[in-house]
Amino acid sequence: MTISRTICLGFLAVITVGTILLMMPFSTSSGSWNDPIVSLFTATSAVCVTGLGVVDTGTYFSGLGQFFVVALVQIGGLGYMTTTTFLILLIGRRFDLRQKMAIQQALDRPGLQDSAQVIRSIIATTLIFEIVGIFLLLIVFVPDYGLDRGLWLAIFHSVNSWNNAGFSLFSDNLIRYQSSVLLNLVVTGLIIFGGIGYQAIFEMYIWLYQRFVKNQPKIIFSLNFKVATSTTLFLLLAGTIGFLIVEFHNSDTLGSLNFPDKLLAAWFQSVTPRTAGFNTIDIGKMTTAGLFITIGLMFIGASPGGTGGGIKTTTLRVLTSCTKAILQGKDEVDLYERQVAVNLILKAIAVLVGSAIVVTGATTLIAITDPDFDLAQILFEVVSAFATVGLSTGITAKISAFAKLILVVTMYLGRVGVLLFMSALLGDPLPTSVRYPEENLLVG
Repeated sequence: MTISRTICLGFLAVITVGTILLMMPFSTSSGSWNDPIVSLFTATSAVCVTGLGVVDTGTYFSGLGQFFVVALVQIGGLGYMTTTTFLILLIGRRFDLRQKMAIQQALDRPGLQDSAQVIRSIIATTLIFEIVGIFLLLIVFVPDYGLDRGLWLAIFHSVNSWNNAGFSLFSDNLIRYQSSVLLNLVVTGLIIFGGIGYQAIFEMYIWLYQRFVKNQPKIIFSLNFKVATSTTLFLLLAGTIGFLIVEFHNSDTLGSLNFPDKLLAAWFQSVTPRTAGFNTIDIGKMTTAGLFITIGLMFIGASPGGTGGGIKTTTLRVLTSCTKAILQGKDEVDLYERQVAVNLILKAIAVLVGSAIVVTGATTLIAITDPDFDLAQILFEVVSAFATVGLSTGITAKISAFAKLILVVTMYLGRVGVLLFMSALLGDPLPTSVRYPEENLLVG
């Protein structure tokens, strides 16, 4: 039982428990037993913080069923190892070296030290952001739905926003609030901070504390922080401009809105593919160019250590920097006056290739089982599932049962990670001292 197998099986165990709970009569609003496919799909989507749904969450599930969904989202967002380690700390037990190594691998940390403190900080950060989001969303929901209903709506959407899941209790997702500046800013803020990674948040907190409280010199940000934040800002700006251009005259999306609302909706749609799944416009009525921009943003996803999926912003920067280095005739890859290690370059390539294989395979299988749907719709659905986004053109409930199972597997692979899953299947690599001679071949 390797660490990677522990993590993969842990997610499967949580999905299994969630499926059983959502199948029970008390989880549905009708009081009848739930369809196993619907239960499995919803539980997987929640644990993998995707947000894709084959039913209307707000009307199909009872209050208890909605609670199970948001609880699974919280567990999935924190991650299996983070959740179990936090429970170990709560009961006062000390965890051993194996658990520290599991935390290191799950959170992609460079060392084993201060693992307990890191877990406490992650939990505290999660609670702070979610509670702040709840209080701000109360201002939006309470005037429309009263205190009790408004509080539950605020809790549900705040947790889903921070954990980059796209479940909503409204049948039109958040389209009815496309002009609400407060809701748009709160939801996008939670999505961005939840997806940028805990390490980046911790570094920003230390910088603010030392600058304004202790009045000390500026700290030196890590390469991870610089790459994650700069790439995120670039993608947010480029996405907003791109959606404004391609959807500006589309009467079904942005065309009927005034310019401030167009800008707000374009901003929201630039944030949510990375990788939350909320929407304030009808995704199924977007232009083909808008759909492909969304697919690209979904495939890239969030940053390492965050609650989002995709190949991650750092992977994108390493790969683009490799291309830049080749064009400049360099033998090494540099980022912010730092040389990128060869093993990180190989990892980035492996992530891209593995992700492309999963997306291509799942798209091909669904195209075979459901030939009536357009390729763009199928590809959109698969990328949304793999990158744990949750956006849909409206075909999720219409595809066949076998296609739904393919999406279930795709969501699972996207959440645990292709490399981690392959490591779980193959086991830990054996050390070797064999080195082969170098030889050139034609590439490109």
